Amino acid sequence: MIVAQPREYLHQILLDILDGYECYFQPPDNIQMSYPCIVYDLSNDNVDYANNKRYRTMKRYEITIMDYDPDSEIPDKVADLSYCSFIRHYSQDNLHHFIYEIYF
Repeated sequence: MIVAQPREYLHQILLDILDGYECYFQPPDNIQMSYPCIVYDLSNDNVDYANNKRYRTMKRYEITIMDYDPDSEIPDKVADLSYCSFIRHYSQDNLHHFIYEIYF
């Protein structure tokens, strides 16, 4: 039996939120993205220890939602995910970037 990795579950959840748009994990610089989209990267680990051993590890991902619509519903859907928090927003070339962090 093949077991999917947690990142693959996260990817599928993000695809379901986008409902037909693209989702990219650590895309190379030469890729042509279409918008709206989500780009996410592994940014850190959160490790809990018990009895001097690694007890639980949760990976932290940075999620960037890129959309031309400043009132996009996609950020609200991402914000509803467990262990997810809003970090910041910025606009560049009329493209709005909504940054979130999630532990998964």
